[in-house]
Amino acid sequence: MPRPRDSEHDPAQPQGLLSRAMGTRVWSDNKVSLWLHFLVPPVLAALAVAATFASPPLAAILVGAVLFLAAYSARVLMKRLSEAEEASASLNDQLIQSQKLAAIGELSAGIAHEINNPLAIIAQETEWATHLVGEAETRHGADFAEVRDSLREVRAQVDRCKNITHKLLDFARKREPVLQDVDVVRLIDDMARLVDKEASYKNVTLVRDLPQDLPLLRTDAPLLRQVVLNLMTNALHAVPSGGRIEASARADDEVVEILIRDNGSGITPENLKKIFNPFFTTKPPGQGTGLGLSMCHNLVSGMQGQIFVESEVGKGTTFTVRLPRKP
Repeated sequence: MPRPRDSEHDPAQPQGLLSRAMGTRVWSDNKVSLWLHFLVPPVLAALAVAATFASPPLAAILVGAVLFLAAYSARVLMKRLSEAEEASASLNDQLIQSQKLAAIGELSAGIAHEINNPLAIIAQETEWATHLVGEAETRHGADFAEVRDSLREVRAQVDRCKNITHKLLDFARKREPVLQDVDVVRLIDDMARLVDKEASYKNVTLVRDLPQDLPLLRTDAPLLRQVVLNLMTNALHAVPSGGRIEASARADDEVVEILIRDNGSGITPENLKKIFNPFFTTKPPGQGTGLGLSMCHNLVSGMQGQIFVESEVGKGTTFTVRLPRKP
């Protein structure tokens, strides 16, 4: 099974390039000393053997063979060093992202609790003011339609703020996953059914590419449903009328991967670096809080998994959720 390139954001963007460059830099900065280290000892040994036992033509062949084997082994070792540097950089990036999200989550929880109190008072006062306006209209026959409209708008904005604070609290809340055997194919299909109706309204095709022999996944089903539904909804908002969304899954002996792919407008490289940051959104004002993908990142991390995104402007975006089969 192909493995996504190990970058938390776009693997083709600077973080992935930097991690590759680190291994290459080790080679380039120490090229001479490394070549000498790998080639001189076997060459000297080959020359000593050749001088003792071999004729000049055979000695040249022996030295050439030793040089080739030494150079090949040196290159393999440096390739492995480069891969190790890349994996280390990726893990370090994920650790920083998780620590940042945890810190923002703790701060957000305090802010949300503080904001909820005045919001509750505003909501109560709005209800009372609406009641008084209704009584005044009944008693005096006055028309307070504009006042009632204003109070209705105040209440709508209070409800919007309460929705944001509730999402903040959900984002900040820590909970241990409840592990159970999950049929991933059925879970994805169930979430796709919830999106199907809205997709049909937008003239968007939602395709399932789900193998029926996919093994069971030991994870938290409600958390995984939330992640899959959020990714599908995001994809639906990203594609225009006539677009296409594909939900697929695959597995090997160790992990199960869920992929949500769309052919929408894609994400620019500068936005791709911030896609999992809290409150970051490319939606118009009032249409998104910017907490959905941050919450997905937290939930997937809590299930001991990883989430990746690959995107190309004008071609679409693919989110990959990778979870261990037996955490």
